[in-house]
Amino acid sequence: MNEMTILAFAAVAFIGIATPGPTVLLALTNGSRYGVRRAGYGMIGAVLSDFVLIGAVALGLGALLAASEFWFSVVKWAGAAYLALLGFQLLRSRGTVDIAEGVPSEEGTGTPSSIFAKSFLVAVTNPKGYLFFSAFLPQFIEPALPQAPQYAVLALVFASIDFMVMFGYAMLGSQAMRFLKRSGAIWLDRVCGGALVALAGSLALYRRAAN
Repeated sequence: MNEMTILAFAAVAFIGIATPGPTVLLALTNGSRYGVRRAGYGMIGAVLSDFVLIGAVALGLGALLAASEFWFSVVKWAGAAYLALLGFQLLRSRGTVDIAEGVPSEEGTGTPSSIFAKSFLVAVTNPKGYLFFSAFLPQFIEPALPQAPQYAVLALVFASIDFMVMFGYAMLGSQAMRFLKRSGAIWLDRVCGGALVALAGSLALYRRAAN
C-alpha cells in the first residue's frame, strides 16, 4: 500500500463521513447540548465503532451479512429501532440552552458513559456500515501483501478523519447554542431528531443486494 492509495482512500472517506449520518448528527446534538468537551465521549464511541466495523469486515462479518438474510435483518432492525428511539427522544426535547447565559444547560446532561454508548451503538448496529466497508475497503488492499497491517492503516486513517469531522460538527453545535434562545435550541433538537427518525426509516426499508 503506497501513499497515493492512502490519500485516495482518505479523500473518498472524507466525502462519505462529511455527509451527515447518525454519528455526525449525534456529534452536532451533543455539542449543542453538552459542549465540545462532553461531546468528545460520543466521538470516542464512534471512533471505537470504526475499528470494530473494519475489524469485523476484515474477519468476514460483512460477507456474512451480505450472504445471510436472517443476520442482516437482525442487525438492520436493531439499528433502525435504536435510531428511531434516539430520534423520538430529540423530537420530544424542550431545549437545553440557558437563556441567560446562552450556553448549554447542565440540566438533564447525559453521563459520559451514556453519550459514549449512544454513538457506539448507533454505528455497530447499522448493517450499512458493514456492507459499505466490505465493498469499499478491498479496493485499497494489495492482495499480494499481508492484509492485517493494511486494514489497520485504513482503520486509523478512517477513524482520524471521522474524529475530525465529528469535532467540527460538535464545535458548530456548541457555537450555535451561544446565539440561539430556547426556541432555537428546540428547533435544532427537532431537526436532528427528525433526521435520525428519517434515517431509521431508510434503514428499515434498506435491503441487501441480491446474490
